[in-house]
Amino acid sequence: MKFLHLIALIAAGLTASPAALAEIPIPKPPKGRGDQCVEPTPDMRRNHMDYILHQRDRTMHLGIRTSKHSLKECIDCHVVKDDTGTPVTYASEDHFCRSCHSYAAVHIDCFECHASTPSPGPGSPREAAKVSDRVTKASAGNANE
Repeated sequence: MKFLHLIALIAAGLTASPAALAEIPIPKPPKGRGDQCVEPTPDMRRNHMDYILHQRDRTMHLGIRTSKHSLKECIDCHVVKDDTGTPVTYASEDHFCRSCHSYAAVHIDCFECHASTPSPGPGSPREAAKVSDRVTKASAGNANE
């Protein structure tokens, strides 16, 4: 009787395996905010790392700073926000870059130096605080005259 139970368990396991293997999750990165990317999507999936590295070399070694393949522009366009509307960082599994890089077991070091969230715009609280500080300092300088 135990032998029949063992065979039944093995048979059930063998029939369940193909179904379980077919359910491998494939990453579904969120779309960017723009109408289209700077390159066709299939090309960006295959070659984005080359574009970013060449952009880095042109900027760092030649002083040529353009935005077409800029990491900053990628982050600004492909921002993912949490439930409170705050952009998630690369530490979050929801981050645009993480969605594929974790799946492919690729370690990137971009965000050891670069911000993984969009740069603050003119209306952001951080930028407003900087402007307020400048105005305060300028006012203090004028008061001493």
